[in-house]
Amino acid sequence: MSTATTASVSTHILDTSIGRPAEGVAISLAARRGSDAEWVALGGSATDADGRCKDLPALPEGTTHVRLDFAVETYFEKKQAEAQQDAPRVRDSGAFFPEVAITFAVKPGEHYHVPLLLNPFGYSVYRGS
Repeated sequence: MSTATTASVSTHILDTSIGRPAEGVAISLAARRGSDAEWVALGGSATDADGRCKDLPALPEGTTHVRLDFAVETYFEKKQAEAQQDAPRVRDSGAFFPEVAITFAVKPGEHYHVPLLLNPFGYSVYRGS
């Protein structure tokens, strides 16, 4: 939850290759105070069955930049293994991007919902509501 002196962040992932939420993707959160400051790892979580990550750590007061790191390679490896159980000749798709790192600026008092639209060969991200 954002306060007058802090911002807050939430996210979710939609796997656009299957039109469903991406479950079990590990997400880590880092923050910094100013463009030249060092990143501080705050912790992380993983997406639930709805593709949402509802328990990201709170941002410290004074945070100006946030980085979300999505570990998508393991997710796509699991999806590929499941597909090959049903159809062993499925083309090897894997994941072109083993991870997705999104960095954005924040202001105190604001909430930032950052959805990730994902497929094995591309992604899109935006500020949601």
